This record gives sequence, C-alpha cells and structure tokens, in this order.
Amino acid sequence: MRETEPIMVVDKSNERVRKMFGEIAPKYDRMNHLLSMNVDRYWRWKSVRKLKPNQTDPILDVCTGTGDLAFSFHKYTQGRVPVVGSDFCYEMLEVGREKSDKTEREVSFVEADAQNLPFEDDRFQVVSAAFGLRNVADTDLGLREMTRVCQPGGKVAILEFSVPRYQPVKGLYGWYFKNILPRIGQWMARNDSSAYSYLPDSVGEFPCYEQLTERMLNAGLSTAKFYPLTFGIATLYIGTK
Repeated sequence: MRETEPIMVVDKSNERVRKMFGEIAPKYDRMNHLLSMNVDRYWRWKSVRKLKPNQTDPILDVCTGTGDLAFSFHKYTQGRVPVVGSDFCYEMLEVGREKSDKTEREVSFVEADAQNLPFEDDRFQVVSAAFGLRNVADTDLGLREMTRVCQPGGKVAILEFSVPRYQPVKGLYGWYFKNILPRIGQWMARNDSSAYSYLPDSVGEFPCYEQLTERMLNAGLSTAKFYPLTFGIATLYIGTK
C-alpha cells in the first residue's frame, strides 16, 4: 500500500512571524513595491475608496506593518478622524513611526497582537488588515477580535493575496510566486527566515473567496462579500457588523 505524503503546514507561530518581519522591516516597503510592480499602491487606494470611511469615527488597521493602509485612510479622511495602526512586530512599527514623522500624517501606532487587541468593544467604524491576516496564527480568532472592536454597522475589511481562478493568469501567477518572487526577495532582503519563500506558501494555504467570507460570517459579521482585484491576484473582503 502506498504511503500518503504528510501535509505540509506553514509555521505561523508568533515567534517565527515576528522574527521574520523584524529582519526585513527596513526593506519591507521597497520590496513590496518592487515585487508587485507598484500595483499594491492601487490595491490600497481602491480598498479605501470602496470602504468610504466617514469623517467622524476612528479607524483601526491591524497587522499594519509599516502603516501604508493606515496612511491611506488618513489621507482619505484628511486627518479628520483618529487612525490607529497595530502590529506585534516592533521593528515594523518603528518604520511606520518614522514615515509618520516625515510625512506629518498623524497615525497612532500600537504594539499589539491581532489575536488579543487592547481596545474596547464597538470602538472603530472600520477595522482592516492588509496582507497580514494570513500571518496570524489563529485566523478565526483574529477575525473575531476584529469584529469585536468594530462598531455595529461598521466594516471589517481584509485585503489579501489570493490565487487567481482562471487561466492564463493563474498559471503565470503560480510560476512567478513560486520561482521568481522568492529568489528576488531573498536576494534583496538577505534575511535568515526565508520571508519570501514563506509568502507563496502562506498564500497557498490561506482561505480565499467564499471560504474566507464564510469564516467572516462565523466570526460574527452579518454580511460578507469579496471583490477580486487585478484578475484575482489580490482580493478585498468586506463584512458588515
């Protein structure tokens, strides 16, 4: 009888993820823009305009990294509402704080685990995560926490890589992600934790499309929809509490 090969599971332990992103923090923004050919800027721009945050209530961006989506919210609201960016990687937050000082965009950065957010219930009009939820050890716990701190009637938004459904984009995407992106990323980042090999593995394992919207509903949201971007290379998920 032929033995079944073991199923490989990506190591998303807090210690590994925190160490990995701490190592690449100084080059994180440059690498993202280069490897996505700057399309990541458009994805954030599109997400903010799809959400249309109001001009009165605070916004939270979890797994904020260096704060790019938080800064996009600040720009859209013209600084009229408090924007908070939280992340459990101190080195990434330090880069975000430096960017805030240079651009004079006042975003508050808080060191916090997305699985245990230090905010009261029903506080934020929008709770978002861009390219970060897949790095949370317990996806469902992260979604429940995001839902908990969101106001009734507010939005929980996930911007994340996804696997395109249709050829030839699906094939080209898979080839680039598995063969080109890790080599370029590892060469430029030169970190010890294989962050850019981890990327395609974590994307391939992460639930997308209907699978993620179902988990958003299970986390306590009343509605959840998804919007593929750039042929499905990334997808925006929006749920209402």
